[in-house]
Amino acid sequence: MEPTKESIWSAAVNCLKNIYDPEIPVNIYDLGLIYKVDVDDDLNVHILMTMTAPDCPEAEYMFEEVKQMVSYISGVKSVDVELTFDPPWSMDMIPEDVKLELGLL
Repeated sequence: MEPTKESIWSAAVNCLKNIYDPEIPVNIYDLGLIYKVDVDDDLNVHILMTMTAPDCPEAEYMFEEVKQMVSYISGVKSVDVELTFDPPWSMDMIPEDVKLELGLL
């Protein structure tokens, strides 16, 4: 089966859900660290993400892990990961069900 933009996007999101923040026991997608996942017509992936804090000591490691994991998806031509702090991450970005699981509600 030939990869499509939709199948690449879905696989990328699944990969991101397997990468966990080292300080909070939640994957980076559900934690709200991933702002956008785009796949263009040539199957290049662009990910816009943030960290829980600008001085996060694990930032470089997580950034590279995201790029590496998504690049393993069959059909992906390239992966570009962009780090942003606009808007800054906050606990409000965590979905209600995850907050409940963490005991934050």
